[in-house]
This record gives sequence, C-alpha cells and structure tokens, in this order.
Amino acid sequence: MEATANVSNGAGLVYEEKEDTLGPEDLSEVLAAGTKEVHEKAENTQFVKDFLRGRIRKELFKLGAVALYYTYTAMEEEIERNKDHPHFAPLYFPSELHRHEALARDLEYFYGPDWQSQVSCSQATQRYVDRIHQVGQEDPVLLVAHAYTRYMGDLSGGQVLKKVAQRAMKLPPTGEGLEFYQFDGIHSAKAFKQLYRSRMNDLELDMETKKRLVEEAVKAFHFNMEVFEELDEIGKTIPEDALNAGMPVHGAMGGDISKCPYYAAKMAASGGTAYACQLAMAVLRHPTGQVLFAAWFAALAGLAAWYLM
Repeated sequence: MEATANVSNGAGLVYEEKEDTLGPEDLSEVLAAGTKEVHEKAENTQFVKDFLRGRIRKELFKLGAVALYYTYTAMEEEIERNKDHPHFAPLYFPSELHRHEALARDLEYFYGPDWQSQVSCSQATQRYVDRIHQVGQEDPVLLVAHAYTRYMGDLSGGQVLKKVAQRAMKLPPTGEGLEFYQFDGIHSAKAFKQLYRSRMNDLELDMETKKRLVEEAVKAFHFNMEVFEELDEIGKTIPEDALNAGMPVHGAMGGDISKCPYYAAKMAASGGTAYACQLAMAVLRHPTGQVLFAAWFAALAGLAAWYLM
C-alpha cells in the first residue's frame, strides 16, 4: 500500500491509501531487511525486556527520556539544517514528527520547571548525538537512516506502550509525562508510515548509497543499545526500594510460572494455540495481565509495522 497526502506538509494531514507494489530494491525494503537482525537484538536488551515484563523503573524511565531529549534535539537540529537537501526534503515533516519539544514538556513534568539544570547528556547518548551531528554536517543523506530508525519506531505501537507506562507508573490519565508518544499532527499512523516509506522509496539513490544507509541504520540501533546498556548499569546502583518496579514478574507469582502474564504471552507467540488461548483467558481476567498483554501486543505491532507494512 502507498499513502498520498492531499494537502501540503503540516498539522492535520489527511491521507489517501492506494495500492503499491514494493520491490526488493526499494529503500524501505532494503532498510527493513538490513536491520532485521540488529532490531531483534535491540528488542532483547535487558532494558527492553524489563519494560515488556512491566518492570518500568521510574528513575530509569526518566533518564531514558533525558537521553531521548538530547538525541531528538540533535537529530532535529540537523534535519532543520538539511530540510532543503534533495535527499531529505521529501521526508521533512516537522509538525507531524518532531519530538524534542514534547520531550521537554515530559522532562518538566518529571523534574520540575528547572529541569534543564538537573539533567545532562550521558556518555552513551553523547556518542549517539555526536554521530548525528557528524552525518548532518558531512553526509546529510545518512540522516534518512536516523530519521527512519527513530520515527518509524515511535509510530509503531507507541499508543499501547504509552498506556502501559501510564498505568505501571501511575501517571495522570491526561497524558502528562508521556507526550513523547502523542503525535497530534498525524491523523492515521498507518497511513502516515505508508506515506513516509513511499517518499523514501522515491528518493533517487543508487544501490551503493542504499547500502550505506543500511549500515548507518545498523549503527543507530547499536547507539540505542548502548544507551539501554548504560541505563541497565545505572539501575544496578539504585536501591531497589527507590525504583518504581511496576508490575510483578515470575517471582511474585508464588512460584507458578503459568500465572505470569508475560509467560502466557510468550507461549502464545511461540505456538500451541489451545494452551495459549487457555492461558490468555486467565491472564486477561487479571488487571496486571491486561497491562502486560498490551505491552506484548505492542511489541508485535511494532515488528509488523517495520517488516510487513
């Protein structure tokens, strides 16, 4: 499928979907195939697995938002610098996609009005930021890889993850602290992602440049994994009672792993339809199970959005 915008770039875009046949040399397909392995590795980092188990540590969540703020500020500075570059201009959607202002509001919620004096860019995040500035200034076409990696991921399952985090950390139902996940300028996430991919596929790039974009996207995933690993190390220094652990895991189930919603979700993912259905019914009767099942579903939705759409 391909989506076309029937008005110019700006808040409130309306999209029309039409049939489109993707080929193996289309940039979106090349990127999806070339990053599949590293994408799976990123989703299997401890930080991400803890999130999917419902163990959303509030202090680490806040530090993660700080890392995102510096990352998106750098990326969007370089996007503004290169908004008229022929290899990036078709992907310039500031009102729809830009996240640094939303992240600033999230940080103000978590840290207070003087949040800027309380946060700093970590070492792993700084390496990510430095690379973004380097490509933006020296090789702007590679910005496509960074924008694709971040924004398409943000639009995949983001609303479900927002609800999981909101409930696990007991955040306000009005969305404070989670504005990063809210894309007010996008009418349909699915249609917008189709539009974005079609714009990527229309870029006039030779195969060698596409391969370089895959290499850069793989680097972007590695930068993200380094940030996750850094957060894990920080988590080891924070007393357990200072962490908002969110939802219970296997150990809180009295030793009965079948009562764990995450385990049920994993069984469903790996097969065994009758067993999965039986466990799913039990899981969904439990409020904790509803949250964790939503998180698991969000992960699958994200993968589908990356590889199938």
